[in-house]
Amino acid sequence: MDTAPRLMPAAAARVAVIAARQGKPGLKLRLAVDGGGCAGFQYKFGLESDAAPDDLAVETDGVTMLVDPDSLPFVAGAEVDYVEKIGAAAFEVRNPNAASGCGCGSSFSV
Repeated sequence: MDTAPRLMPAAAARVAVIAARQGKPGLKLRLAVDGGGCAGFQYKFGLESDAAPDDLAVETDGVTMLVDPDSLPFVAGAEVDYVEKIGAAAFEVRNPNAASGCGCGSSFSV
């Protein structure tokens, strides 16, 4: 799929660090989209050991990101990165499908 979301190297590295700290090599980053948030939809991140049969799996530097089929249309072509700024560090989604977003960066509308 050429519009699959991409896991950027900094995000993959952060997942690898978290997995190592937890002693769970092979943890996968789950990206999902839920209704809600201040702009209509919100991104949800989680860590999982196993993929569901219908998940899209995207790999970067040995780390896998999972996206369920319901969330995929909302994040097609998006980039998931890990960004460190003064006072904060977080996973960030750069989403070409988002018509608008909010100040928190985890909510968007299409």
